[in-house]
Amino acid sequence: MKIGHVEVENGILLAPMEDVTDPPFRRVCRGLGADIVYTEFISSEGLIRDARKSTQKLTIYEDERPVSIQIFGSREEAMADSARIAEEAGPDFIDINCGCWVKDVVKRNAGAGLLRDLPMMRQIIKSVVDNTSLPVTVKTRLGWDRNSIVITDVARIVEDVGAVALAIHCRTRDQGHEGLVSWEYIPEVKKAVSIPILLNGDVRTPEDVKHAFETGADAVMIGRAAIANPWIFRDAQHYIKTGVIPEKPTLEERITVALEHLRNNLEYKGDHYGILEFRKFWSGYLKGLPLAAHVRRDLVVAPDMEVIQQRLDRYQDEVTEHVREQKERREKYFQEQMEVSV
Repeated sequence: MKIGHVEVENGILLAPMEDVTDPPFRRVCRGLGADIVYTEFISSEGLIRDARKSTQKLTIYEDERPVSIQIFGSREEAMADSARIAEEAGPDFIDINCGCWVKDVVKRNAGAGLLRDLPMMRQIIKSVVDNTSLPVTVKTRLGWDRNSIVITDVARIVEDVGAVALAIHCRTRDQGHEGLVSWEYIPEVKKAVSIPILLNGDVRTPEDVKHAFETGADAVMIGRAAIANPWIFRDAQHYIKTGVIPEKPTLEERITVALEHLRNNLEYKGDHYGILEFRKFWSGYLKGLPLAAHVRRDLVVAPDMEVIQQRLDRYQDEVTEHVREQKERREKYFQEQMEVSV
């Protein structure tokens, strides 16, 4: 698959997610095998008004490339201006969000709201394409609801106005993140256009990634599954190449990546907000580990990096002792059973 100068084989991509895919998280996912990463979606109205919350999302680090800036909006002029602003930030390409299902977005006829007005969607995509020298891609859904599946028409529009790839979340707007995904539309869309088609929606495991490619998709986007498990990119890459799924990350690996992510957060957001806004990630990094609830309670109130590091060091010792005790209990139990049977 090729988008501008970016070329990947069997591309496994980090999907754009609001309040998740900021630079610290993108850098972690790139380091673990994501081929392309996307920013959080950025309001075109916020960009043209130089709103701090919007302009901060334009931040890109060299070690996260290739990266796409995703913008959204419902006015041609604002989208054209925001495309020019986004280009100045130096992304590898620009993506247009035509799929966000959230009420506050669609009521402004942005995001998935454009699925109700395909002529307007065409104009908006064209205005972005015409106002940037960068490649432009689009991310959308199958349709507004099950009675209005318009994805093939959308794909033709996207290709016709000069956008170079289309990512499809294989649900309708009214489904949100619920209900079954419909990957079966991917082959139909592939027959209708020649641009790359990217599959998104309920890709949770390396096996899912393989099955997604079997639909004919040119690349696969992983969203929510990566929040608690950024190793999914590494594991999926390995599985696609070898047919073998790697062992789950060890406790030490989890802590190493969590601390790398946290340090990225501190660099990007400063000490106070870097610690505060990272707290939502501890649950994912510790998911399924022994004694996780105890350490999580301490980490979400830890005031600084030093305290966090000390608590994690102690946690590793606690887990080592816990595992030793569990092993001794099992050995004692089996010994007692053998004595009873004799």
